[in-house]
Amino acid sequence: MRRVVVTGLGLVTPLGADVETAWRNIIAGKSGAATITRFDASDYACRIACEVKPPEHEYGFDAGKRVDHKVQRQVDLFITFGIDAAGQAIEDAGLTDMSEPERYRAGCSIGSGIGGLPGIESESLVLAAKGPRRVSPHFVHGRLINLISGQVSIKYGLMGPNHAVVTACSTGAHSIGDAARMIAMDDADVMLAGGAESAICPIGIAGFAQARALSTNFNDTPERASRPYDVDRDGFVMGEGAGVVVLEEYEHAKARGAKIYAEVIGYGLSGDAYHVTAPHPEGSGAYRAMEMAMRKSGLALSDIDYVNAHGTSTPLGDELELGAVRRLFGSAIDTMSMSSTKSAIGHLLGGAGAVESIFCILAMRDGIVPPTLNLDNPSENCAGVDLVPHKAKERRVRAVLNNSFGFGGTNASLVMKAMD
Repeated sequence: MRRVVVTGLGLVTPLGADVETAWRNIIAGKSGAATITRFDASDYACRIACEVKPPEHEYGFDAGKRVDHKVQRQVDLFITFGIDAAGQAIEDAGLTDMSEPERYRAGCSIGSGIGGLPGIESESLVLAAKGPRRVSPHFVHGRLINLISGQVSIKYGLMGPNHAVVTACSTGAHSIGDAARMIAMDDADVMLAGGAESAICPIGIAGFAQARALSTNFNDTPERASRPYDVDRDGFVMGEGAGVVVLEEYEHAKARGAKIYAEVIGYGLSGDAYHVTAPHPEGSGAYRAMEMAMRKSGLALSDIDYVNAHGTSTPLGDELELGAVRRLFGSAIDTMSMSSTKSAIGHLLGGAGAVESIFCILAMRDGIVPPTLNLDNPSENCAGVDLVPHKAKERRVRAVLNNSFGFGGTNASLVMKAMD
């Protein structure tokens, strides 16, 4: 099997619209949570979210940098985020000027958990109020999940695999894992892989709140709302944004003198076969995904220095993931750190696994692990686990595990290591 390495990174997050800004703010312990500005949420049970900031903000997002204005008008925001993050990644990798033969061997695997929900909502209202002839001709192709990969492939002329994963909150991690397999199996030499999401809209917030998934107890103090592992947690905070990496076959990257961030060495995936929204009560799906990823990696459990947990801040999910990690790692848990960056940027749903994979890579690069914010009163199950409360921690990080679990009982785990 061919080796797969990471040679480019791209981020759009509530704490920064580029890799270094987002990482600097994560490490500084900042929170991206605030009162929703996208619409009037004053009558909603949940009135807070982690929104990507507007261009005038000190770390806001300027879509015009990489996304044509015509495209912006036609597509939902999740596609715009994905195009920009992909552009950052391919620029970082130095692959914007590939030859035609090279582009035949370069593809995309960029997905989303929900896709164009805001556009579906708004055009449904247009249909109801004004009739079918007023619905936008761009409605369908501006909402479809695979249109991130479609738009990116068109923009950069990528004619290899064109793939889009839709596995709820596991999407970003599955996208990277699937793309790595495509390269390992010689279907491509280069893949842009990741996920994007933007579901902060009336129907999105109302729906998740009615499912009792969102935090509703901290509307007046939004920065305190996302609190994984804390006894006062009451649900996740919706986030948005995108994360995309460039994956490349190792010899291909080495031959062109590419900067190599990390190697993808393990990918595990499983299904709970239990419940639509609740995780398996024994955390068996999470355990099996992690176990598979570790087995494929060839590493010992003691080799993992950092786990970026799924850790959404839900009462049930946090405990079950922590239990699965304890069961798998045993005594090796004593020497590793684990944190949830969702405490800072919220839950990016289909974008979460990709964004968090990038944070894992940066932890290896810089020798520092990001904190779990708001961990004021850890649950009993946290005893003896370094959950990096409140402040980032400097430490050696040579290998990482990233977890992503989603509705429908879909689970993904990735193992990456620093290059020797």
